[in-house]
Amino acid sequence: MSIYKQLFEAKKEIGKISKDSKNPFFKSKYFDINSLLEHVEPILQKHNLLLLQPIVDGKVSTIIVDIETGDKVVSEISLLGLKDAQKTGSEITYYRRYTAQSLLGLQAEDDDGNKASKKTPVKKDYKDCTSKEELRAFYASISEDEQKDLKHLITEFALKFDK
Repeated sequence: MSIYKQLFEAKKEIGKISKDSKNPFFKSKYFDINSLLEHVEPILQKHNLLLLQPIVDGKVSTIIVDIETGDKVVSEISLLGLKDAQKTGSEITYYRRYTAQSLLGLQAEDDDGNKASKKTPVKKDYKDCTSKEELRAFYASISEDEQKDLKHLITEFALKFDK
């Protein structure tokens, strides 16, 4: 039996994965990597499939191997090369979860990653900003010359958010 036929049979048993963990920062739900593996690994093993998640050459991979033939399917994504070990650890966990989800074609609703990537709308005038976040976005959106011209005014305006 081909690895694709084995995966097809396994996927029928895996079904939908419920998101059991909460991300309070983005007020969203997700399934954590341990819950995901707890659910899918026994089913994959039943079909003689082994799930591996090595980190090689700066990439997080999810590999499913047919233990009889050695055939495999792979999903991988490059790490960002962060300098902070804790952030890198979080990134690895996130990528492990999403490469496995992608490789297995698991059904999922909007996730915390999509919500996190939404950009703050940029105001057209610094005086329209209602938070430091909006002010930072405005400042980043203008040219260096405009930044130099407005720096003093924007710094003074930012003080109102500290009150």
